[in-house]
Amino acid sequence: MLGIIGVVIVLVMVFGGYMASGGKMGIIIAALPYEIAMIGGAALGAYLISNDKSVLRQTLRDLGKVFRGPHWKPDDYRDLLCLLFELLRVARTSPVDLEAHIEAPAESEIFARYPRILADHEAVDMICDTLRAASMNYDDPHQVEEVLEKRMEANLHHRMHTSHALGTVADALPALGIIAAVLGVIKTMGSIDQPPEVLGKMIGGALVGTFLGVFLSYGFVGPCAKRLANIIKDEAHFYQLIREVLVANLYAHPTNLCIEVGRQNTPHDMRPSYGDLEEALRGLRKEAA
Repeated sequence: MLGIIGVVIVLVMVFGGYMASGGKMGIIIAALPYEIAMIGGAALGAYLISNDKSVLRQTLRDLGKVFRGPHWKPDDYRDLLCLLFELLRVARTSPVDLEAHIEAPAESEIFARYPRILADHEAVDMICDTLRAASMNYDDPHQVEEVLEKRMEANLHHRMHTSHALGTVADALPALGIIAAVLGVIKTMGSIDQPPEVLGKMIGGALVGTFLGVFLSYGFVGPCAKRLANIIKDEAHFYQLIREVLVANLYAHPTNLCIEVGRQNTPHDMRPSYGDLEEALRGLRKEAA
């Protein structure tokens, strides 16, 4: 919602201020389709040249996050803590039963209770791989923590491709706007024998290219790239929570303490209260009884 409000404010304040000062929209509107075709087309072509299909597909998926916000909501963090609580309880009471859950999470009744988490392959794989490693006596907390840290760094680096690619486009747009303006000047010079009022409109149309490149760069594409980078970093906290809980488990802390470690390491705006989480865990204990 804030993203949409921001777009409206940018458009209203820039063009509203221009018109309030006596500017005429006629020249801009007349030149806009051609300038957008040149600048937008060049930016799109450069984007396709510098990125592969996977980044392009990821970009189309990620752009919606600029307006929707992070994928993970406060309820998802609570559900993740509940999921880990159930898995750790099974791991400590009946390691043999745990194997069925981590080898086939799609068929697990525990994972099935949390469909949003189950749909995220990275989160499920991280949980299952770490618990599987612990069951194979690969339980050095320092080594496991290092492995998980490197895994999350690699995943974050991959997820940041879209933001970096959009940032590159934002940096290029002012230069592409200058190219469009230069072409407009060349066109104007070819009509140098025209009267001043005609030349004035042609020069004004050429300058629309410079304006459009800078406007798109600093008004839209650059902020979108920054917003997307922040969202991706926020989503990374979800996987950090998994790491904190599972590493705490390797230190043989009580299950409730492991979950509390995860809760304390959850971002403040996503962190479930102690009472809410305890109520959810109490319900799980009753179901297991």
